[in-house]
Amino acid sequence: MTSASFVSYFTPGLCQSSAMLPPAGPLLSLLLVIGTCGTEPRPRVPPQGCYVAEEAGERTFRCSQAGLSVLPTGIPNDTRKLYLDANQLASVPAGAFQHLPVLEELDLSHNVLAHLSGAAFRGLEGTLRHLDLSANRLASVPVEAFVGLQVQVNLSANPWRCDCALREVLRQVRLTPGPGTGIVCGPGARPDLVGQEFLPLAGEEELCGAGRAGAQRSTDVALLVTMGGWLVLVGAYLAHYVWQNREGPRCPLKRAPVLPGRSEDSSTLSTVV
Repeated sequence: MTSASFVSYFTPGLCQSSAMLPPAGPLLSLLLVIGTCGTEPRPRVPPQGCYVAEEAGERTFRCSQAGLSVLPTGIPNDTRKLYLDANQLASVPAGAFQHLPVLEELDLSHNVLAHLSGAAFRGLEGTLRHLDLSANRLASVPVEAFVGLQVQVNLSANPWRCDCALREVLRQVRLTPGPGTGIVCGPGARPDLVGQEFLPLAGEEELCGAGRAGAQRSTDVALLVTMGGWLVLVGAYLAHYVWQNREGPRCPLKRAPVLPGRSEDSSTLSTVV
């Protein structure tokens, strides 16, 4: 078998470009065929415990209970539903899902999320409709993370701080329907709010105590304390003044002392008379 026929024997199943190679030794030709034949790129294999499925005609990527501590790679760009629930994800970085232009549903529930970047959902403004952040460790989230999203969010079962920032977040999103929505104030909230549902308290001005209203109240209290101190001092002075005036008339008048010399003169004068 010549070198040319050796090459042509392998070309039908490999690549046609090797057929144009100049004659060479059989071993060299074989190495060239193996080295130069292009292979189609293999599709990315999902991490263990993850799989791609078609659910109701929509591309779905499931990584539930896969033991993930970081966001997985290899998510198809045409994914519409992404399930990352019941893992060990602690944070969501900026632009984490911006390569998924048609993503409609994202489930991040039952993780250990304690931090969301303000740009965590960048690129999903026109597509994301459902977002599940329930059963995590979120005490607060940046309002910037939800700006521009037309999304329904589940925020239940998190240890919320229940402050003015959370109230601003709720103005940007629609909550998943349910009794009380499950937003309960956690240990980081004011002591009198811990364990209470947040929504009935969201209208209280005291939630923004660290803001302008709180500073104004602090100034008013300080002014009242100062005025009270001055009133006490003035009252004490007036009481002392009145007491002094009442004691004055009770003091007996002192007699003028009699001079000894004048007394003797008066006795002599009386004797002469």
